[in-house]
Amino acid sequence: MAVRHQLIRRPPHAVWAVLADPTRYGEWVVGPTRSIPLDRTWPAVGSRLRYTLRLGPWSADGVTTVRHQESGSELELEASFKPLGTARIFLQLRPWGEEETLVICDEHPLRGLGGPLHNAASEAVFQLRHRGMLTRLARLVEQDPVGKDHAGARHA
Repeated sequence: MAVRHQLIRRPPHAVWAVLADPTRYGEWVVGPTRSIPLDRTWPAVGSRLRYTLRLGPWSADGVTTVRHQESGSELELEASFKPLGTARIFLQLRPWGEEETLVICDEHPLRGLGGPLHNAASEAVFQLRHRGMLTRLARLVEQDPVGKDHAGARHA
């Protein structure tokens, strides 16, 4: 199972704000070039978004569905890409001190070809993908010059 973590220098609500915005999915997830919400309720359980993967002149669409969420702390997704099947992606946000968040990402194949093809080599690819994905997420969250907490106070 590919499990990776990243310490982000912002509180969990700031990280959640990025995860809860379906239009930003393609900015932090490695692979998709764009994302379009299919439901207005993202990240409610059952809500979906369509994403596009592009490799040179070739492109294809996939769909990601929210399978579980606890607002501000957990987001579990099922990403479906027809040629390969689906993958489960679980993101957990843990407060780390006063103003930081430890993000833990756990991803593995769930259905289709990805399961039988899962091996040490594909695990290494997942680890590289997660490193890039969590680095992108940290950059997006940390570059936001003004975060707001639940009471509306501003953070620099």
